Amino acid sequence: MTFQAPKGTFDWLPPRSERVLAVREALVAPVRRAGYGYIETPTFEDTALFVRGVGESTDVVSKEMYTFTDKGGRSITLRPEGTAPVVRAVLQHGLHNGQLPVKLWYSGSQFRYERAQKGRYRHFSQVGAEALGAEDPALDAELILLAADGFAALGLTGVRLLLNTLGCKECRPAYRAALQEFLRALDLDEPTRARIEINPLRVLDDKRPEVQAQLAGAPLVVDHLCEACKAYHEEVRALLAAAGLAYTDDPRLVRGLDYYTRTTFEFVHDGLGSQSAVGGGGRYDGLSEMIGGPALPSVGWALGVDRTILAMEAEGLLEEDGAHQRVQVYGVPLGEEARRRMFQLVAELRRAGLAADMAFGGKGVKGAMKGADRSGARYALILGGRDIEAQAVQLKDLTTAEQTEVPLAEVVDILKGKFS
Repeated sequence: MTFQAPKGTFDWLPPRSERVLAVREALVAPVRRAGYGYIETPTFEDTALFVRGVGESTDVVSKEMYTFTDKGGRSITLRPEGTAPVVRAVLQHGLHNGQLPVKLWYSGSQFRYERAQKGRYRHFSQVGAEALGAEDPALDAELILLAADGFAALGLTGVRLLLNTLGCKECRPAYRAALQEFLRALDLDEPTRARIEINPLRVLDDKRPEVQAQLAGAPLVVDHLCEACKAYHEEVRALLAAAGLAYTDDPRLVRGLDYYTRTTFEFVHDGLGSQSAVGGGGRYDGLSEMIGGPALPSVGWALGVDRTILAMEAEGLLEEDGAHQRVQVYGVPLGEEARRRMFQLVAELRRAGLAADMAFGGKGVKGAMKGADRSGARYALILGGRDIEAQAVQLKDLTTAEQTEVPLAEVVDILKGKFS
């Protein structure tokens, strides 16, 4: 029997996987320059953390979580998103008792049992950033700008920013009541009708065309904002405009998790089909209290690494560029004694900071040179019995095919000079 990756998952393989690492680094580089520190939380958490924090009425909690009972009888869930675990860690370790805001970033896998399709997987990779403990429109604008800078650094030009506000606990109840009244009059299935009573905003996020068609006249949250929320949102918009970042006001934009308040945003790309979002986030001022902590107004986002790769492919930014350079130097030993000496030489090259590999498995010169070409190396080192006697090695430039003899004692320094 040959095993396959579970449905809805996939493997990243070289050379494409190397690009995934580069994409992650590019997305988080602006955040690190802004003073955000790295946090890593467990892959699984207490199930109640997500039920309370993300919300029972959400698809994530009601349908999509990977939940199991561990050997101690505890209900454990593979994390479906990264924010609730970060807030849990901040509260557990008392980071909120120090300087505020607490600025953190993370990178890792999330797990959701969703209908697998292109751009939507059951195991997916995100990078995220959170700023906890300050209610300031400049913080919202900072995070949005940092995400946009990450996409721009990758050369993406087709990413669009959608912006909205969801109000606060003062003005949301009046809007919620107006929305519920509107939704109760529609022709909806029973699960959706149940959602109207628990969290009517989630109905607006329903992607089914037959539901969207009925939502055309739904009341908008922007028409029910209190003065404080209006002023807050105007300041976020003004700061983004002053920074030269284009955005589209989308009064129907809601996020799929219950903890969002005020600023909410999404980055979308039109080259991805139905799964157009490449990232998103917003303000979540009540999440800390939902999971038993003190008031801790916060804002954050998560960007999809897999989706960003698809967006880059759609823009032709990841065209294959011939042989992928895994190493700079490739060793070709001819005979047993040469193999032992080449093993030492390759170790010396690596310790000197060069990427080096060699032919394994007793290949002949033809097979070994083919391996050198496939490795993408710039130089091959060919070592035979006569070379060892002469304390020399043949240095072959694989681009020009030029071959020179160099002393074994000097080859590491010579190669370092060529790559400096």
